[in-house]
Amino acid sequence: MDLQYLRKLVKIVTDSEVAEIEIEEGDQKVRITRVKDAPAGAQPAQVVHAAAPAAPAAAPAPAPAPAPAGEVQHTPSGGQDTEEGHIIVSPIVGTFYRAPAPDADAYVQVGQSISAGDPVCIIEAMKIMNEIESDASGKVMKILVENGQAVEYNQPLFVIEKS
Repeated sequence: MDLQYLRKLVKIVTDSEVAEIEIEEGDQKVRITRVKDAPAGAQPAQVVHAAAPAAPAAAPAPAPAPAPAGEVQHTPSGGQDTEEGHIIVSPIVGTFYRAPAPDADAYVQVGQSISAGDPVCIIEAMKIMNEIESDASGKVMKILVENGQAVEYNQPLFVIEKS
C-alpha cells in the first residue's frame, strides 16, 4: 500500500470520531486504531500493517520451471502447450477461486475431463467475478493454484492433457 494513502487514513482516524478502521487490499491488511478514550486529534493513531495470513492447508504447488526456447507455443487464447501438457493461464490479475460460491463444488477436479469453453475457475478482480473458461479439451492433470490465492497475469493455473 502507498505510504501517502496510509497517512491519509491515519489523518481520517485522528481527526474524526472513528475509533478504528481496517482495510484489506489483496494480500495486504491495514488496521488503524486510536488509543482508547483519546479525544479526536489528541493522540496519534496506531497503525498495524501486515500481510494477510496464508492458508494453513497444503502448500501451493510450485509453478512449472521455465521451458527452454522453442518448447512453449502460445495459443491465440493465451494458453500454452508444453511437454507437460496444455497450460491454462490467468488472463488477469486477481484472486483465484475454484468454485462459484464458498459452499459450492469446485468447477473442476484433477482427473476430470473438460471441453474447450467449460468454466474452470473464477478470478476476482476489483470486486468483479470473472469466470475463466478452458481453452482446450482434455483431462485436468494438475491444479497449480490454491483456492483464495492471488494470481498474476499469465500465471499458470491448470495443466490439461489434451485429448
